[in-house]
Amino acid sequence: MNLATDQNCDDDGLSNTARKFLALRDATMERWEREIRSRVDGAQALHSPILTNTLPAFLDNIAEALSPLHARENGTSHTNAAAVHGGERARMTDFGPDEVIHEYQILRESIAAEMAGKVDLTSADWAIIDRSINLAVREAVREFVATQDDLRRKLAAALSHDMRTPLAVVLNGAEMIKITGDWSMAKRTASKIASNAQRLQDMMTELLDALTSKGGDQLPLTISTFDIAALAGEVSNEFQQSSGVDIETSLESVQGFWCRDSMRRALENLVNNAVKYGDGAEVGIMAAQTRGRLMLSVHNTGVPIPKERQSAIFDYLAREPANPSVIGWGLGLPFVKRVAESHGGSVAVDSSPETGTTFLIDIPVDCRPYVESSGFPRVAAA
Repeated sequence: MNLATDQNCDDDGLSNTARKFLALRDATMERWEREIRSRVDGAQALHSPILTNTLPAFLDNIAEALSPLHARENGTSHTNAAAVHGGERARMTDFGPDEVIHEYQILRESIAAEMAGKVDLTSADWAIIDRSINLAVREAVREFVATQDDLRRKLAAALSHDMRTPLAVVLNGAEMIKITGDWSMAKRTASKIASNAQRLQDMMTELLDALTSKGGDQLPLTISTFDIAALAGEVSNEFQQSSGVDIETSLESVQGFWCRDSMRRALENLVNNAVKYGDGAEVGIMAAQTRGRLMLSVHNTGVPIPKERQSAIFDYLAREPANPSVIGWGLGLPFVKRVAESHGGSVAVDSSPETGTTFLIDIPVDCRPYVESSGFPRVAAA
């Protein structure tokens, strides 16, 4: 199945070269994973779904770019998937920018090794592949740095706010000791100062940890096992009856461990947006899995989202200026992003006039290791 970010289920517009390239996607990923585990620090300890991330979709995007009849110019055209890859690396791994760059370099080597003697790639084809990888590196590293800065800023702000109370106790206590003549009161105040000074010391340790580690806002999840095709089918039937819009589905049966309520709400948000912002034509829902990752996407046609807006629409209270009469895109997409990230994954968007708009939730099939390691005790296994 084509896993490109534009939900090209029928391989529309693919050339013979692209189809051969696509057929070697899994072999390329296998070689890449072997190489990255042996050559990149920090990769050895990562589970395969986290290591894989959005790269299968990126390879399929390159395949589309190798097709003269397809609108995609390179693997990063019309989509923020490469930036999403960098953001997930910042949140889910101990990689630094060097490791992100190195993994793309290894991907290029893996493509060359797997295609040799099997796919006749011209110099023009290699120019597309190289440009795709170079652009992906830039976008991934830029988002990696921005995500780390944002996470550190949030954690530092939260902890510095919490420091104000014990600091006030220390300052007020010191003033009290200076003016009191009551020895027993001075001893009690000194004891409070010592206690709150210890709290400050603990907070400083926590703050330093926060400034050198990853983390983020996560939703409390109740994990159960279910088939995503059944859930997507329910959502599809409900929206088709209520909206009158034709909902077309391509659903692979994928049994996984996720939070059913939050995944349902995320999918409902995406389908609702597709109906609301689409041009009234068919809405598509696709579910597939690859290398331990679930790829759940919703597609519609209509006014595209410019690439420069594709990250901003996931911010709270964002509105799409192309359609100001429609209220929305202020809370729904940020919630979808939190759901995906809380499951150890991410959400990407691909949008162009030729291929329409696709939102892709890309998460591990079994999210339990990533939810359980998040430090949130409110997760219950059902």
